[in-house]
Amino acid sequence: MTAHKQGDPTTLNRLYGRSQGKPLRAGQQHLVDTLLPQIAVPEEGQVTAERLFGHDCPLHFEIGFGGGEHLAYRADLLPDHGFIGAEPFLNGVAQALTHVRDGALRNVRIQHGDALQVLGRIPDGALTMAYLLHPDPWPKARHAKRRMMNDGPLDMIAAKLKPGGEFRFGTDHPVYLRHALMVMRRHTHQFEWLCEGPKDFQQRPGGWPETRYEAKARRLGHEVWYFRYRRR
Repeated sequence: MTAHKQGDPTTLNRLYGRSQGKPLRAGQQHLVDTLLPQIAVPEEGQVTAERLFGHDCPLHFEIGFGGGEHLAYRADLLPDHGFIGAEPFLNGVAQALTHVRDGALRNVRIQHGDALQVLGRIPDGALTMAYLLHPDPWPKARHAKRRMMNDGPLDMIAAKLKPGGEFRFGTDHPVYLRHALMVMRRHTHQFEWLCEGPKDFQQRPGGWPETRYEAKARRLGHEVWYFRYRRR
């Protein structure tokens, strides 16, 4: 039997569902065909700031960026930082490419596919920030192992963050919330919860824009929770 290190992506289950919805519009398909190859994360080898952007810089990683609103906002806010976004859903990738084009964002690289396969190729201690916003809740108990907020992915995120680096997590799903808090209690040796009171997880922190998923949740009357953790 082959031994795997804890958090090795080859030992983790696929943590996402479908990969495409309605057909892309012609303009979106054009961006996928032309812009995506220019800013795609390399398929093999180490993933470093120097390799992606040609110089050393603070590196951010967003797991499942949805339509790319948060990724683009942060990249525009911090033009001297490098941003990697991973999203398996092609329609979301196409929307993110639109943000990249319209914002002339040169500090974004995109992985159309599994976030963990890229995360596993980032050197330990290389990330300044990692983001997991409104992940698929996989609400049925039998699917709990497919949630991103589980021991294997969290071990990997912890390994890739530098000491003092930040992990941000947001959800509007109460089942996922309870599961995530339970799992994070097992990782207090790796993460410090940046929270002094309820307002810290009930109000969106500065520099954290509203995504379309959050806006939809609020329209449905859902409460939204925000969590910030510092790598010990």
